[in-house]
Amino acid sequence: MDRIERVDVLVASPGRNFVTLKVTTADGLVGWGDATVNGRELAVASYLRDHVAELLLGRDPGRIEDLWQYLYRGVYWRRGPITMAAIGAVDMALWDILGKRTGQPVYQLLGGRVREGLLAYRHAFGWETSELLDAVDRQLADGYRAVRVQTGVPGLRTVYGVSREARYEPAGRAAVPLEEEWDSAAYLASVPAAIGAVREHVGSGVRLLHDAHHRLTPIQAARLGKAVEPYDLFWLEDVTPAEDQEAFRLVREHTTTPLAVGEVFNTVWDAQHLISHRYIDYIRAAVVHAGGISHVRKLFAFADVYGVKAAPHGPSDISPIAFAASVHLCTATHNFGIHEYMGYPQQVHEAFPHAWHVADGYLQPGDEPGLGVSFDESLVEGHPYQPAYLPVARSLDGTLVDW
Repeated sequence: MDRIERVDVLVASPGRNFVTLKVTTADGLVGWGDATVNGRELAVASYLRDHVAELLLGRDPGRIEDLWQYLYRGVYWRRGPITMAAIGAVDMALWDILGKRTGQPVYQLLGGRVREGLLAYRHAFGWETSELLDAVDRQLADGYRAVRVQTGVPGLRTVYGVSREARYEPAGRAAVPLEEEWDSAAYLASVPAAIGAVREHVGSGVRLLHDAHHRLTPIQAARLGKAVEPYDLFWLEDVTPAEDQEAFRLVREHTTTPLAVGEVFNTVWDAQHLISHRYIDYIRAAVVHAGGISHVRKLFAFADVYGVKAAPHGPSDISPIAFAASVHLCTATHNFGIHEYMGYPQQVHEAFPHAWHVADGYLQPGDEPGLGVSFDESLVEGHPYQPAYLPVARSLDGTLVDW
């Protein structure tokens, strides 16, 4: 029986920081996993190197579920993004090895295709409505049928999801986080009209999404949901901090706009109340941050019981390895709804050669054995870690608010 012979943790910054796990078996098979936690990369790299790698040596890589339970239940201090990203990286790597050993893509090991492709949405932003409309048009011209729309807010110099550059990258390379400003009243006064302008511009056939990014109180979130009802949003995302699951009951009672949440969730228990009470329509946990394929498939299966659809987080701060794992999982998940695809710079595509791809607005996993993705290890020396952090936000009176 084959055994795990070597475990390497590789931290590199080809354009941005990524934490990559490489698991090698005695017969030479290599499994790849992603453990990137934006702004806390070194913490999860240390967790893997100092507390996980040694535990894997000599073990059977085919015992995927048992190893997941060992790393989760075998540690008294469990859950949280660092622990679950480390477990998620191991889990991805083991599924990758199993696929290579059997000569099958991971989605086939999970039960096979239930759809021909994954509907993907891209991001469009603009400080002014005219700029936003142009950005939406560019995504539609590229074949996408779903677009997340984010707009500037009058009076604010910085707004989540909007950039002065052609590409939006929230993490800034600096020793300390950038401090942004926030004004909920100005946001609520301006955003519904901008969304309405986009709907009028594109007509009824395009799916539109919007992300409030945890900034609102529950009653403010309810107001926003009601205000955008005429514009038929595909969803309103992260309207209020998700730690308070019961808060979504108030939002749900006041609006029929579909609600999505969960990109900061790490386990099924983080979403248990939201799902079982049907307070949300889409669950957005990322495969890397919620314990890998093995755990997220259980979360999605639980959501299916209550009519909640899977819609994983797909930002540029998870590597193409985790993105591959997510695409494979969703290809075999019946209650899949939509997948975020923020996209990557060319440098990242080259650093992580991958079989997954986009065709006519749909994600495809490719048919290479395993996850169908690898990593150029030479980048560890040439592109070392650089300090970078997600911003923090303060209201106009200086009070810290949720970013």
